Amino acid sequence: MYLIGLTGGIASGKSTVARRLYEHGAVHIDADQLARRVVEPGTPALAAIVEEFGADVLHRDGTLDRAKLGERVFGDAEQLAKLNAIVHPAVRELSGRLIAKAEQEDPDAVVVYDVPLLVEASVDHPFDLIVVTNAPRRAQVERLVEVRGLERGQAEARVDAQVDNTARLAVADVVIDTDGSLAHTMSQTDELWHRIVEERRARA
Repeated sequence: MYLIGLTGGIASGKSTVARRLYEHGAVHIDADQLARRVVEPGTPALAAIVEEFGADVLHRDGTLDRAKLGERVFGDAEQLAKLNAIVHPAVRELSGRLIAKAEQEDPDAVVVYDVPLLVEASVDHPFDLIVVTNAPRRAQVERLVEVRGLERGQAEARVDAQVDNTARLAVADVVIDTDGSLAHTMSQTDELWHRIVEERRARA
């Protein structure tokens, strides 16, 4: 198995790169989806969240009210740390199981673990390669406004709430510059895939 950690700031083109690698044949595991799965009704993580933050963070049907919980923790470092201490270990455990399953099903699999908080959550899977998508703050804000429909102030707050890009770039083996055209991002991703194929051929 060849394990890639894919990370990058919000609206930095991570999904585009993940999709392209998937098209080439990689197994894609999305940390954001896992973060939703580990807090579904009946999970230990949801029970811990209710214990920590109160039952009013649930909808009537017992599912997590992510917007209400988000309001509670956004901008409050202490509350956010409490939430992360519940969710991150649960995501790490589930991602570990899914990576192991992918390897079991195909020992030659290329697995892309798409994890926005790779640096912040100290994700320490044994990655063969860490890939960082990189776009300037201006481009991230524009995409959040144009593509996701956020107000400019909201978009700026979202971008600024994340870890500074230098921390991500410090752990990168490969940086994909997503400030240009979509075709430019795609061609860099294709080159990355070619590199992985060559590396694995050399190993074999």
